Amino acid sequence: MNHYILADNQDITRIGLISLVKEVNDRAQIVEAADYSELQSLLRAYPRSVVVVDYSLFNFMSINHFLNMKSGAKESVWLLFSYEPEEYFLRQILLADPTFSVVLKQSSGTQVKDALGSIAAEDVYWCDYAESVMKARFTKEESPGPLTASEKVILREIALGKTTKEIAFKKNLSFHTVNTHRRNIYQKLGVNSMNEATRFALQAGLIDLMEYYI
Repeated sequence: MNHYILADNQDITRIGLISLVKEVNDRAQIVEAADYSELQSLLRAYPRSVVVVDYSLFNFMSINHFLNMKSGAKESVWLLFSYEPEEYFLRQILLADPTFSVVLKQSSGTQVKDALGSIAAEDVYWCDYAESVMKARFTKEESPGPLTASEKVILREIALGKTTKEIAFKKNLSFHTVNTHRRNIYQKLGVNSMNEATRFALQAGLIDLMEYYI
């Protein structure tokens, strides 16, 4: 495969990735996606491609949302490239689709190149961390716990129809922080959409019907 889609909105990371991709494949044709909609468009334009994505930096609504995007791009191969993800999250992803490759951003350049080379050859690459997560026994202690006070505040804003950007501005938080809270909330509640999260917020009394319909 010679087409690479770099789905990461951190400039320094993309510059480093471009350099490593060119070392691995001097015929590589590289395009960049700075957000979810750009990634969708590029997958349509380049269906047979290597996708290098940092899940945590994109506004995916849930794990299933992310998995559905990959399953819809059947000819592509995907590399999860992020800082050490939560074990529960990574296990859910790899149990659902073990064809994902995984390497960490804090890995050495050699390891990242090994991962890029493997997926370009359509082989699966799991770094040591991913291997250890999948070998570890699943315990109840690893299951998501109750919502924190901060997550309840964010859930209330989500239920009132606020976007991630609006919540970040209102609460003086970074987009990334709010997005992380959103993913954790969905995971803990076992929901896949804003509507499901809103129903929980109503049932839990975090908002009332009057607020919801205003």
